Amino acid sequence: MSVEFRYANFDEYPRISRFLAEYWAADHIYVREPKLFDWTYGRKGLWDHDGYSFALAEENGETIGILGSIPFQMNQFGQTSPALWLAGYMIKPDYRRGSLAVQLLNTMRRDPYQATIAFGINPKTAPIYQVLRWHVLENIPRHFVTMPQAVDRVTELIHLTHTDWTRERARALASAFTLPVINKKIAAAAINDLPDEWDQVSWARIARTTIGAARNSDYLNWRYRQHPIFDYRFIALNGGLLVWRLETIRRKTETGEEPFDRIGRAVEFLPASRENASELLAALFQQLAEADAVGADFYGYHGETRHWLNENGMLPVESHTDGLAIPARFQPLDGKSAAIMSSMFIAGDAPACFDSADCKWYWTKSDGDQDRPN
Repeated sequence: MSVEFRYANFDEYPRISRFLAEYWAADHIYVREPKLFDWTYGRKGLWDHDGYSFALAEENGETIGILGSIPFQMNQFGQTSPALWLAGYMIKPDYRRGSLAVQLLNTMRRDPYQATIAFGINPKTAPIYQVLRWHVLENIPRHFVTMPQAVDRVTELIHLTHTDWTRERARALASAFTLPVINKKIAAAAINDLPDEWDQVSWARIARTTIGAARNSDYLNWRYRQHPIFDYRFIALNGGLLVWRLETIRRKTETGEEPFDRIGRAVEFLPASRENASELLAALFQQLAEADAVGADFYGYHGETRHWLNENGMLPVESHTDGLAIPARFQPLDGKSAAIMSSMFIAGDAPACFDSADCKWYWTKSDGDQDRPN
């Protein structure tokens, strides 16, 4: 019997969960947290089927492969079109040769979706995308900052994940990203919410000069305010927006995982100007200090905002010889690579997305399902 492809119904989460547990990981986050799966793949209004935005490959009624997608509105210099992020790809070992992977991809690369983006691909699968003439991207850039009072704590984090390093080497890396003391006063007008005029003023301006997911209020509220697990914090100030969350760092012990420290994860950085970028980051640093966090990171393409991050002390990890060794996985803490590779297929013409000073793509780690618990 030939392999058949279809989209999952809303009552089929148990089946998908069992497949993930058996062929991906028994403790996969989508197995542990059904509400996160529903939030990710059950968003209504942007998917053109009645069910999860999730494809199943079946043979004789048995699931042999899965591929999820997250629908969103793609913005290209003020014009929008339906698009998909791919997430949750897995095929049973016995079926990994042949065309099954390509056939699963084709369930998502179709009308009306003008862009299909695989964010966080396994480098081993890159040849599949290249054969399909998708554009394979360089790893998404990461910026990092160590809070001035936390150099010793970041040194310990680095030393825990690289036990073969000397403490001096770990401290040199932590110190290289230390934030200079900033005395900027933060306007009391900063709010932990979206301004009422966000869509008509701020987003309308940003949309005209960028490519990526449309960051209108509908998207931002779904992505952050309605997230079922994480508590995101907004910093809205003078027309700009920064979104971040506080993450507990946990380390493995003989008796299990235990809380060890705290770090900030910035996921949106949408300043209204160069001056506003400085204001937003000063507000972030102030809140990090109040939360007693060791520092913060931010993953993102977009040349101009990356330049403003660098200007204000949040440096690209590549600026230091050992920068790529700064831990990026914190639940639990480990030293695995922080690199995130991606691939995309876009109908029509669009500027390439790459690591350059004039990159127009605004794309952060919160896109797709990359900003989620381990």
